[in-house]
Amino acid sequence: MTRTVAESAALRGTVALPADKSIAHRAALFAALAEGTSVIANFPDSADPRSTLACLRQLGVDIAEEHPGLVVIRGQGREAFSTSGAAIDCGNSGTTVRLLSGILAGSRLGGTLVGDASLSQRPMARITEPLRSMGAEIVLQGGHAPMQIRPGRPLHGITYTLPVASAQVKSCILLAGLYASGQTTIIEPVATRDHTERMLGLSIRRVGSARHITSSQTTRVKPFSVNLPRDFSAAAFFLVAGTIVGQGTVRLPGVGLNPTRTALLAVLRDMGADIRISGQTDAGGEPVGDLEIHPAALQGITVGGTIVANLIDELPILAIAAACARGRTVVTGAAELRVKECDRIHAVVQNLRALGADIEEFDDGFAIEGGAPLVGTTVDSFLDHRIAIAFGVAGLVAQGQTTITRADVAEVSYPDFWQALDRCVARS
Repeated sequence: MTRTVAESAALRGTVALPADKSIAHRAALFAALAEGTSVIANFPDSADPRSTLACLRQLGVDIAEEHPGLVVIRGQGREAFSTSGAAIDCGNSGTTVRLLSGILAGSRLGGTLVGDASLSQRPMARITEPLRSMGAEIVLQGGHAPMQIRPGRPLHGITYTLPVASAQVKSCILLAGLYASGQTTIIEPVATRDHTERMLGLSIRRVGSARHITSSQTTRVKPFSVNLPRDFSAAAFFLVAGTIVGQGTVRLPGVGLNPTRTALLAVLRDMGADIRISGQTDAGGEPVGDLEIHPAALQGITVGGTIVANLIDELPILAIAAACARGRTVVTGAAELRVKECDRIHAVVQNLRALGADIEEFDDGFAIEGGAPLVGTTVDSFLDHRIAIAFGVAGLVAQGQTTITRADVAEVSYPDFWQALDRCVARS
């Protein structure tokens, strides 16, 4: 579908964001590994977490949805999975395929993991190399899914230094370590989102600036009840929208504020954004709070180094903020954007140029000379949910109207984004 967004003079309202996808994936997987019944409230209806539930059901896990958003998983322990031999479809979800591969390799069950056309282009050697060093036998096609994990291969623990900052790779190896003989330790030179170690209660040691995270067969995965916090990555779009649109106040209650996820908050504040936090509390070991956003004039900034790992998903929407800021914004060290659902660097550059922005493309990022007026036109989502939503936000400040083609891809992470945006604009 296409979606047209008109320039808006004001944006105001309270937005109930979807639950955090990263935590939802892990909650479902860990509940399946536990022995006993787990209850997950506020489970999102977005496509990626639904792929995780579908895969677990295919592996014989008892999952009930008693009413919308409430998922009950009756885990039978880490050895209780079963398979019919049919390929396990992970849809568009990189988190599903990477975390599930660690479980399938560790459990000796094996299986073939497949995904849609986009997922089948994303790099998988980054997980198969350490899994193979643990003893797994895995076959890829040109470094990509389909991923065939041979059954019956026992694993042994390893110590592995992450060559690329990736919470998915880290989590994959730690989950395989739950089955492996000995200990498995991940050395993380650059901290990434830490939901896995928080939720599993894993041992963490600091050695200099690095984090050493360990799992083993003795790690007990306990059943739990949790109310999932709302997704900071979804909040990011309204943080920028509420900042760059000229009038109004946007409120976002119950947002997850895990410090390994909220780098965008710090960057936007450094640029001059007026974002206030209140009502801070704890939900299932995760910090949560209410955000209030007021319009503000932004100044360009330089972004690079270790902060990029915890900002990677928010860089497309940061580019929209940068286009509206005074001065130059430079983003480097973000080559990982090239291997997301699409080449996000290329997508951001192409779409912002179409809107009239002054943007330069690098191998690992981009530079934007802010302040040039954006002019509405037709842009493409590149079948990437974050690109679709980011340019929906851009349409709020572009003169005239902006049309986003293939905009329904937003459903991957935020099924009712367009409706939520309409409600905020309609109150202006």
